[in-house]
Amino acid sequence: MNEIIDWLFAQYEGTPTHLIVLEFIGVIFGVLSVVFSKMNKIWVYPTGMISTLLFVYILTHYGLLGDMLINVYYFSMSIYGWYVWTLKTDGEHLTPITKTTISEKKTCVIIFIATLVSIILVYELFNKWQAWYSYTDILTTAIFFVGMWLMAKKKIENWLLWIVGDIISVPLYFYKGLMFSAILYLVMTILAIYGYLAWKKLLNQPIEDIT
Repeated sequence: MNEIIDWLFAQYEGTPTHLIVLEFIGVIFGVLSVVFSKMNKIWVYPTGMISTLLFVYILTHYGLLGDMLINVYYFSMSIYGWYVWTLKTDGEHLTPITKTTISEKKTCVIIFIATLVSIILVYELFNKWQAWYSYTDILTTAIFFVGMWLMAKKKIENWLLWIVGDIISVPLYFYKGLMFSAILYLVMTILAIYGYLAWKKLLNQPIEDIT
């Protein structure tokens, strides 16, 4: 067991201590954010915003521009999502969990394609093409951009995109030596599955409290 732990965290050899501490804190708040989202609680946003700010700093250091921009986007969408989640649709009930409409699916496609093009241009501009993980980074960025937009709109399909993106992210972060983050995405994959099932039970139901 000790050998496995030593092998896993050997990836951090030479990494500044403050980055390791910040990553660990970011992971904790990231997990809390997903748990609150699963529970349909508004705390998903303040905890998520703390996590995203920490990862913007960390990912910039590691040169993962796509994932860094994901977190900048998360922070912005968290402000929007916080607002949408507290809206009362009929003066009494809060925004309910629903499925995406045809129009919203078209918007998802537009966001996905626009994100792909934008991140590719960023990689070209800053000459950040490094290896296979650059392409993976671009793909997960597009997936998560759509997922975050759907979560802000309280659409149940957001969980399906989180599941796909999280699964892809596990080997990416492992390869980059961000072990806490790799473990985070593994845990988040499991939580996303439970989140989807939990939201499915609340689908189209009126909501009066999300605190």
